[in-house]
Amino acid sequence: CMVSGEGWSRRNAEAAQERDAHANSSSPVIAAFKVFQQELDTRHDKYERLIKISRDVTIESKRSIFLLHRVTNIPDTEGVLNEAESKLDGVRQKIGQIAEELRGEDIYQFHRAFTPGIQEYVEAVTFLHYIRHRSLISLEEINARLVFMKTDNADPKDSAEAPPSSAPVLTFQVTPADYLLGVADLTGELMRLCIGSVGNGDIDTPFQLSQFLRQIHDGFSYIGNTGPYEVSKKLHTLRQSLGKVEDACYTLRVRGSEIPKHMLADVFCTRTTHMDAEEGVV
Repeated sequence: CMVSGEGWSRRNAEAAQERDAHANSSSPVIAAFKVFQQELDTRHDKYERLIKISRDVTIESKRSIFLLHRVTNIPDTEGVLNEAESKLDGVRQKIGQIAEELRGEDIYQFHRAFTPGIQEYVEAVTFLHYIRHRSLISLEEINARLVFMKTDNADPKDSAEAPPSSAPVLTFQVTPADYLLGVADLTGELMRLCIGSVGNGDIDTPFQLSQFLRQIHDGFSYIGNTGPYEVSKKLHTLRQSLGKVEDACYTLRVRGSEIPKHMLADVFCTRTTHMDAEEGVV
C-alpha cells in the first residue's frame, strides 16, 4: 500500500512538472506570478545582504568597545581614543553600504535585518563620546556623521552635464528606537568601566558614572511602557547596572578609608557576585 502511495505521489509530481512545461507563457496570470517571483527573490537577496553587513558592523563595533575599555589601564588615553575613532570610521563605511542597499526602499521592511548592528554602533559611539566629553551624544549628532558620497560609476560626460546641486549623497538615519536601545546597552559598558576604574584606584570616576547613569535611568523612566517593547525589556538590565555602580560608590564612601586602593576592586567584585546570586534566586 505504501509503495502504491509513493508511486501515486511521484506520478502527481511528474504531472505537475508536465503542466508547468506546457503552461501558456503568454497567460497574464503566469506572467504576473513570474513578476511576483522575481520581486520576492530580489527582496530576499537584499535582506540576506543586509544581515551580513549588519553582522560586520556588530563585530567591528564590539572591537571598538573592547579597545575603549583599555583607557583605564594605560596613560596614553588619547591614542586609544583615536584608534577607536579610526575603527568607527570603518564601521560607518559599512553603514554606508546599508544606506546603498536601502536606497529607494522602505527601511522598515528591512529594519530587523540591520537593527542589531546599528544598536551596537550606537553603543560604541556613545561610549567613545562619554569617555571624551563626559556627556551623552544626541541622536542628531550621530546621524550627522552618517552622510555618504555615492560611488556610482557614472559616465563622465553625463556627470559633467549634470547640475552641481544634484550631488550624489546618501544618508542613513538611525531610528529613535535603535538609539534608545543602544543607550540602554551603553549602561552595561559604563558599569564595566566603573569596575576597571576602581581596580586602578580611581575613586572619582565611579561617582561621576553614578550620576550619569541615574540621569539615563530617569530619562528611561519617563518613557515607561509607552516606548517600544524592547526598550522596556532592557530597563531591567539598566537598573541592574545602576545598582552595581551605586553599590560601588557606597563601598568607596563608607569603607574606602579602611581598604587599600589595590584591594577595592576585589571587594567590589565580591559584592557584585553576591548581588548577581541574589537576583538569580529571585
